[in-house]
Amino acid sequence: MKVALAQVSPVLNRNNVDMHLQEIKDCDADVIVFPELSLNGYLLQDKVYEDAFTLVELDCFVQASHSIDIVLGCELRQDHRIFNAGIYFSKGEIKHVHHKVHLPNYGMFEEARYYFKGESIEFFNTLYGKTAIVVCEDLWRAESIAELSAQKPEIIYVIANSPVRDFNEESLLIKEQWEAILKTTALLCGSYVIFVNRVGFEDGIGFWGSSMILTPAGEIEAELKRFEPETKSFMLNKQLHFAQKQIIKNDALNKKYS
Repeated sequence: MKVALAQVSPVLNRNNVDMHLQEIKDCDADVIVFPELSLNGYLLQDKVYEDAFTLVELDCFVQASHSIDIVLGCELRQDHRIFNAGIYFSKGEIKHVHHKVHLPNYGMFEEARYYFKGESIEFFNTLYGKTAIVVCEDLWRAESIAELSAQKPEIIYVIANSPVRDFNEESLLIKEQWEAILKTTALLCGSYVIFVNRVGFEDGIGFWGSSMILTPAGEIEAELKRFEPETKSFMLNKQLHFAQKQIIKNDALNKKYS
C-alpha cells in the first residue's frame, strides 16, 4: 500500500478544488491524504455559511477516486447543518464521512461557534483494511483513543490544522505533544497512523506541517518538512507489521494454554 501525504497550504475560501485535483492527478499512490479543512482553509468564521460544500458539489472527487483513494477535509453542509468533516472517496463513491466530534472552543479556536459536532467515530472497510478517520482535536481526548483501541483498525487517518504554539530555537512543544499522542495511539491500537497537518499562514497564524506516518510499533516511519508545502508518497509495509502482530498474538495464546 502506497500512501501520499499532501501537506498543502490552502487559501481561505472555496478556491482550493483545482489545487486538490492537480495534486491527485500528479500522484502515484494508492491513497492520497490532505489536511483538515483542506478545501476551505481554517479561519473562515462567519463565512462558513457561504463557503460550506454539499456532497453533490464534491462529485469531481468521486470521479477522481476511480484511480486513487482520497482523504480530504472540508466544511460540509448536511441537513441544514455545517460540520468540520473528513471524507474518504474510493472507487467512484463516497465511502465514509466523519463529522469532527470534539470541537475546540478555547484560545484562538472557536469551532463550536460555527459547526455542529459529530456524534461518534465510526469504522469502515477499504481495500486496505479496517479504517478510521479522526479530525485534529478528536485525538486529544482519552475517550477517542479508547474507542479506537477497542476497535483496532488497521489504519487511522488523522487530519489536522495544528497552528504553531510554544516555539523556541530548539523545539516546537506542540509537535512534541502531537508525537506523544500519535505514538500512544499507534501502540494502543496496533494500527498504522497517518497524520497530515497543513502549512501556510492565515491572519498571522502559522501551521507547522511535519506530516508523518507511524507504524503499529509507535515508530515514525516517514516525516515531511516543517512549514513547507510538500507532497510525498511512502510504501507501508503492512504485511510485515501485521504478520509480526499475529506472531505475538500466537505466542501469547501458546503460553496461556501450554
